[in-house]
Amino acid sequence: MKRILRFNSDEANAAIDQLRGKISETLDKLEHIDDVTVDWYEYLKGKYGQHYPRKTAIRGFDNIQAAAVAEANEKLYINRKEGFVGTSLKKDEFICNCSLFDDIIIIYRDGRYKVTKVQEKIFVDKDVLYVNVFNRKDDRMTYNMIYQNGRAGAYYMKRFHITGVSRDNDYNLTPGASGTRICWFTANPNGEAEIVKVTLKPKNRLKTLTFDVDFAKLAIKGRGALGNLVTKNEVQRFSLKERGASTLGGRQVWFDFDVMRINYDGRGELLGEFHGNDQILVVLKNGEYYTTGFDIANHYEDASEVLRIEKFAAGTVWTAIVDDADQGFPYIKRFEFESSSKHQRFIGENEKSKLLFLTSKKSPVFRLVFADVSKVSTDIDAVEYIGVKSLKARGKRLTTLELDAIEEISPDEDAESVGLAEEDSELSQENAVVEDSMENPVSLSEDEINDSLNGQQRLF
Repeated sequence: MKRILRFNSDEANAAIDQLRGKISETLDKLEHIDDVTVDWYEYLKGKYGQHYPRKTAIRGFDNIQAAAVAEANEKLYINRKEGFVGTSLKKDEFICNCSLFDDIIIIYRDGRYKVTKVQEKIFVDKDVLYVNVFNRKDDRMTYNMIYQNGRAGAYYMKRFHITGVSRDNDYNLTPGASGTRICWFTANPNGEAEIVKVTLKPKNRLKTLTFDVDFAKLAIKGRGALGNLVTKNEVQRFSLKERGASTLGGRQVWFDFDVMRINYDGRGELLGEFHGNDQILVVLKNGEYYTTGFDIANHYEDASEVLRIEKFAAGTVWTAIVDDADQGFPYIKRFEFESSSKHQRFIGENEKSKLLFLTSKKSPVFRLVFADVSKVSTDIDAVEYIGVKSLKARGKRLTTLELDAIEEISPDEDAESVGLAEEDSELSQENAVVEDSMENPVSLSEDEINDSLNGQQRLF
């Protein structure tokens, strides 16, 4: 109506011009959308950035294969009665955790085996003896086996690796005679070798009915080898007598901080050489710790929460400085971590307490810098200041004065200072001898004075 009425036409034209200006501005922003987006992001960052700090971590994943770091968030099950294996068989027997990128190895009681891909449900046939995740590059996984070669045949024992195989092809661990069956089988991730007790069936003129076989004395050969003869007599049963240690020595374990996972492939930081019962120590920034094994499937917290990850060494004395929230003063404590699969807090139960320093050095020295500039800084030798206490002990208070900073002093610097002090002491003693000789020239001969200046001791 404003366009119809003449006295309102100016106001309508002004509104139309304003709309046209907004349209032109919008079209210009669309043509330069990249610059507009950057300006808008910088505006939001400047206005809200300080109130919402980044909670994500920037990491590099350029050279990481998905299969190597895939999360083992699936569970593998088996239905032995019907012969199915898969991740969807929730009501059946649980085997292990796995990922969708994994392969699994299936070993049958008659000696056959094959490798296949993890699936939701796959028919693998009945009479399955062993199923687990398969890593074709793992040359430390050692299989120990005793089998009867054919019906009523002799018993053989062997140790072997399974590495290079083709997926979904059938292989055999035995010569394949009819009636062959596996009587004893173990899979050992680090080459462990057990001792098995063999009990024979009673038989005329058979004096010894029991004897032991030690897999540690058996060399690791190819998976197709016949093996060593155990006995030609009929066996009543095989039983475990003693669990053995690894025969392959320690295993090198690395920790990859990009994905917060351990591996055996040399990716990340070397934690050390691990044997069967060795553990990994994990110390968190919130004052908690725990220990784990060196299984490749272990999961750890985000890198922003972890203070230290290293090989656990029982008996190591740690020194910690804690800002105790209950007392309101800094405390120092020396203690030993204990093996624990559960999270344990070592800085007190108050969640507001903070861990200021943690070191495993044998003789740490700390310098206390006071807020009052008139106070002289104080050095604290932890070993002399406090003894080794319990993990749960509060420790000993450092000071009641307000601190500006706590600095750790290098032990090397301390050693150098001690050396300089000793040298000054020796020089002062030499000067005293010289001064004494100058004050009493008659009491010392010329040879005695020369010997004293040269640092020579006289017997007479």
